[in-house]
Amino acid sequence: MKIAVINFSGNVGKSTVARHLLAPRLKEADIIAVESINSDGSQEEAMRGKQFGELLEALALMDDAVVDIGASNVEDFVNLMKQYRGSHEDFDFYVVPTVSKTKQQRDTISTLEALAEIGIPAKKIRLIFNMVELDETPQRAFASLFEYHDSEKNFMLKPDAVIHVNDIFGKIKDSEQSIAAILNDPTNLKAQLKEATDPAEKLRIAQLIAIKRLAAGVTEELNSLFQTLFK
Repeated sequence: MKIAVINFSGNVGKSTVARHLLAPRLKEADIIAVESINSDGSQEEAMRGKQFGELLEALALMDDAVVDIGASNVEDFVNLMKQYRGSHEDFDFYVVPTVSKTKQQRDTISTLEALAEIGIPAKKIRLIFNMVELDETPQRAFASLFEYHDSEKNFMLKPDAVIHVNDIFGKIKDSEQSIAAILNDPTNLKAQLKEATDPAEKLRIAQLIAIKRLAAGVTEELNSLFQTLFK
């Protein structure tokens, strides 16, 4: 399965979705960060046709891949997809994460319109409601997107395609570890905590235990979300 994670807006959780939701649940899936294609690392440099062509060639050699399209490159990516006629068919799904802020919802609608304009069928475009408070409902927090769907129906809207606010995302933001790696780490942290004598070390281990517990809880939610998105 090849999935593009896309939204014209930044700060909607595209990398979180790619790294912690999608890639761990696809067999040996690579994550391709489109922003890293720029040779000088600049997010201001426009993606060139050659680079887009190289991306398509790389995808052709993969069975499973997640392409995380950075906000600074989404417009170029969409325009090049129009030039490379039929290239949108190289992806099985387009996952569009969004958050409830007004600007991000407007940008999300623009993204959905752009994908539909290319000719991507609604069944291949899947929306994720991200950073939803536990006491909030998507229908209320994302009312404009529900209204847009009622009008256009150019994407798949599933009210239970939700990632709730969870402390773990902030705690591991700058970490190289994925949630899956944290959960599957065989280290006996309780034994280490019992043996530790230094207060600072005991605190560090206690924090790791808390993170692992958060990882267990959010993994259940992500497993359910993955099934909801692609069943």
